[in-house]
Amino acid sequence: MGDNGSFWESLIYAHPTCATWKQEAEGSIYHLGSILFVVGFMGGSGFFGLLYVFSLLGLGFLCSSVWAWLDVCAADIFSWNFILFAICFVQFIYVTYQVRSVSFDREFQELYSALFQPLGISLTVYRKIVLCCDAEVVTLEKEHCYAMQGKTPIDKLSLLVSGRIRVTVDGEFLHYIFPLQFLDSPEWDSLRPTEEGIFQVTLTAETDCRYVAWRRKKLYLLFAKHRFISRLFSVLIGSDIAEKLYALNDRVQVGQGFRYDIRLPNFYHVSLPETPRGQPPHRLQRASPRRKPAGVTNCGS
Repeated sequence: MGDNGSFWESLIYAHPTCATWKQEAEGSIYHLGSILFVVGFMGGSGFFGLLYVFSLLGLGFLCSSVWAWLDVCAADIFSWNFILFAICFVQFIYVTYQVRSVSFDREFQELYSALFQPLGISLTVYRKIVLCCDAEVVTLEKEHCYAMQGKTPIDKLSLLVSGRIRVTVDGEFLHYIFPLQFLDSPEWDSLRPTEEGIFQVTLTAETDCRYVAWRRKKLYLLFAKHRFISRLFSVLIGSDIAEKLYALNDRVQVGQGFRYDIRLPNFYHVSLPETPRGQPPHRLQRASPRRKPAGVTNCGS
């Protein structure tokens, strides 16, 4: 304890204090370097945030090196600042190379800007998602089927990039699938990773369509390696299923003025005058997002 105490005392009290302060201020290069440090530490995250930080910090260390060489004439101050400038310069070149290497085709770039970038997904994470689908966009010609009811196996997850898909069951129209919506999100969500199944609906292209497809097994391997991507797809698929449910909810009604309401899946939504108090409410069975409840008919039929 005595040795430690003497060390701290010598460090604090034995060091000579500044008896006099310089009256004149340092040169403009020193102040410019300090300003660059302040602005540089306000950088954000991601590739472009790193470019911002390393560029400004590098310029700040360069100004400090020039100041140490010309005004202070201190070799150690110059050496440390120049080394830090070199490190920032190397990091800036490395990040620039990464940004240039993460490039996509026009459709994938538009998909990133429309769907993934607003969620704060970085380009490196998006690159893993794109590589999982082999960076390929599939074309589906007009009136060709993506899936046929009772025949097509559920072995992939697809996202529509352009065009419009018509969903039917037993020849009866259910809803449309528009760009930036999944083609088979209900089927994907209905199966566990080890289960297999077939489509219970038919998906037909109303126009020439383009979509991105991830193979089921390959996508689950990506989920196992990157839990963040797994949670991301879980949110996207859940939101997509909710949109499809609301699309069905707007189209269907039950006889005698009752309309099916997905917010209360066990009850009819009364759209006519109230029923007598003694009459118990009708009940509906829970249904798949692709299936209409029993007894439900289209509004237009």
